[in-house]
Amino acid sequence: MRVLIKGARLLDPTLNLDMTGDLLVEEGHIKAISRKIETSEAVELISGEGLYVFPGIVDIHVHLREPGEEWKEDIESGTRAALHGGITRVACMPNTKPPNDRPEVTTYILEQAREKAWVKVYPIACITKGQEGKELTEFGRLKRAGACGVSDDGKWVSDSSIMKRALLYAKQLDLPVISHCEDHSLSRGGQINEGILSAKLGLRGVSFSSETIAVVRDLLLAKETKAPLHLAHLSVKENIPFLRWAKEEGIPFSAETCPHYFTFTEKEVDGYNTSAKVNPPLRTDEDVIAIKEALKEGLIEVIASDHAPHSPLEKDIEFELASFGMIGLEFLLPLSFNLVREGLLTPLTLLSYLITNPSKVLRIEPPMLKEGSLAEFVLFDPEEEWEVTEEKIQSKSKNTPLLGRRLKGKVKGVFLGNKRYLF
Repeated sequence: MRVLIKGARLLDPTLNLDMTGDLLVEEGHIKAISRKIETSEAVELISGEGLYVFPGIVDIHVHLREPGEEWKEDIESGTRAALHGGITRVACMPNTKPPNDRPEVTTYILEQAREKAWVKVYPIACITKGQEGKELTEFGRLKRAGACGVSDDGKWVSDSSIMKRALLYAKQLDLPVISHCEDHSLSRGGQINEGILSAKLGLRGVSFSSETIAVVRDLLLAKETKAPLHLAHLSVKENIPFLRWAKEEGIPFSAETCPHYFTFTEKEVDGYNTSAKVNPPLRTDEDVIAIKEALKEGLIEVIASDHAPHSPLEKDIEFELASFGMIGLEFLLPLSFNLVREGLLTPLTLLSYLITNPSKVLRIEPPMLKEGSLAEFVLFDPEEEWEVTEEKIQSKSKNTPLLGRRLKGKVKGVFLGNKRYLF
């Protein structure tokens, strides 16, 4: 297969590449990149006019639900959704049933991925056994089985001595520790953001302090242990001064947010809209502005989907009984590119948050637009508009407040080695 993409905007944040030019693919590898490529040999031409071409997205916060809850999602359907979203690598969180707290589960996930995944899968294992926060898992054995990080996502390791030991243990093995920052003693029973709306709806609220207390504790432990820490799905403005302090102190941390925290506010749940029920909850207009500013300042340098599929069994019920979470793999790119449209980030900076920095967290080499490298890149039209419908969604689950809305920015194709997918 020889394919020549002509006249696209070629972007690679890792290589600091931003130019209009041509890209030649031959036998599943990038043969040449130049402002103009002439070839006399037989080649398939693809017009890149109006398209961005950049390496595949690396999403480090995804729930594939396998093993145990395959009616919501499985590795095949979840990675197919990722592919359609321009995501070529996903890190799957460990709160499955059973949880990924032992090597056998890690091995199972990787075996299933080899058989049916559309994109590369990186399993994240549990910090503690059963995610109970009491006893550390065997990080060494989990890493040998293929785990690329540890997290008790969905739960915070509230025992500080255990979290400190986890950071020290993981540091020896060069495993990232990903923290779900939520002091459950403060958020227990909470349904939405604590404030006027929660009072109006008669729902128990989740305060900003439940997140920020956990953030501060974990940053202090990272400072003491000098062990790398990754803070997941940050949502409130009160975190920002502490992130700035941690940067100034040289604490080895990275921080992540998700498109729904800079796109939606708590108003989405008014009327008891369970599709907008997520954890941490959607916050206020002020929080959305603060998260955007933190991205602009570089205090938060990773954007992930936190793709959390649920079936109607878990969502089309009373609000207080409904599960937390929304799908996000297919919306990650169009929603994130709004940050470019608003002038907050350049395209290269945004792509570093979606490709380069997530790869650094996982300790993997990011995909690149480099001559000789495996073809692993996306064709993206930043201007095309499309309507979100259940029929277009590739995930098994359809739980998103975006249904019926129009998005700007569409993935037009993905190249993965010798495979090519055009949408």
